[in-house]
Amino acid sequence: MQHFCKRSNSTIFSRDRASNLIPVDQDPLQQNFTETLPTEMSVKIFSELDVRSLCRASLTCRLWNDIIEGSDQLWRSHCLTVLAICQRDVDGDRLAGCSWKVTLVRNYRKGCVKRRWLKGRYSNIRSADEIPPNSMCPLDVETWGEILEAELDR
Repeated sequence: MQHFCKRSNSTIFSRDRASNLIPVDQDPLQQNFTETLPTEMSVKIFSELDVRSLCRASLTCRLWNDIIEGSDQLWRSHCLTVLAICQRDVDGDRLAGCSWKVTLVRNYRKGCVKRRWLKGRYSNIRSADEIPPNSMCPLDVETWGEILEAELDR
């Protein structure tokens, strides 16, 4: 079945994932870029997003989700920024065969908790009852040592 533009009798075609020509039934300017660009180009575009935006983009549609979830390259770059915070955990997850996304998700929260502790966000806590939810997670000895040193310097 062919679709025709209202302004002319020409048919507009696009390429699907298997590089087959398929007719397009909507304004080309409003098409989903992942439907018209090669997957590698879509991955390049998605690689410009931060972690939160990348997770939100994966919820946009099934095609975006398939590209984002299926690309270890996207998650690797973000995971390497977490590596400086939780290197032992990242290395352990990778040795255990976890994907870059799983490794990032597991260690991203730890990195956020560590940064908040190091910035002194919890310096005025006097008892365990005052610790806010989501401010604790298992951290290694070196990390707690860094946090303790930062607290003693304050």
